[in-house]
Amino acid sequence: MDVGQIAGLIAAIAFAILAGFLIYPLIRLGKLFDQLAQTIKQTGDHVVPTLDESTSTVTQLNQTLTDVNRISAAASTTAGNVGALTDLYGSMLGKPVIKVAAFLYALRKTISSFLSGGRDSAGVQSSTAKKANDGQGNEGRTR
Repeated sequence: MDVGQIAGLIAAIAFAILAGFLIYPLIRLGKLFDQLAQTIKQTGDHVVPTLDESTSTVTQLNQTLTDVNRISAAASTTAGNVGALTDLYGSMLGKPVIKVAAFLYALRKTISSFLSGGRDSAGVQSSTAKKANDGQGNEGRTR
């Protein structure tokens, strides 16, 4: 064996040792890729049902929103109708009812004044006159 063959033998042994050290990380890397592929497969298997459920959920949500839109439109129409009806009652009944109430109040005061012999209105007039005349010649003036 000459020097060249010994150097080749040493290089071959060093390469074998280096390959031995590199085999373990490569095997672990292969297992990692296997697990990664399995995880991706499982994720793909779970994604399809999840997407189907999401699609059905969105469809149901759209149906619910459509129902809510119809209900809110009906509520808006009802509120508008109630407002219009309130305005109608206010204009048709409000003013005449106020006039009738004022007439009945005046009629009641007149009847009570007539039945009491005019004492109520005389008492009111005398108290008004006393307030207007303070007895010092200052009729109706404020101090």
